[in-house]
Amino acid sequence: MEIKILGPGCAKCKKAEEVVKAAVAESGSDAEVVKVTDLMEIASHGPLATPAVIVDGEVKATGKVPKKEDVLSWLK
Repeated sequence: MEIKILGPGCAKCKKAEEVVKAAVAESGSDAEVVKVTDLMEIASHGPLATPAVIVDGEVKATGKVPKKEDVLSWLK
């Protein structure tokens, strides 16, 4: 499983990364967490707002920090 956090490095983007990494650690998942800061690559994924979280190619959240409970449900 691959989870991408898209964002240029703003406070919300950093928080989203923290929440995702904490959820992955809590779940014991072997998901790979990738931070994407390149604006061209972010645009290629299509989200209109950051932070955005993409799980295995599917956009799960845009423009907000996801709740840890939501991330845990995506890992199942």
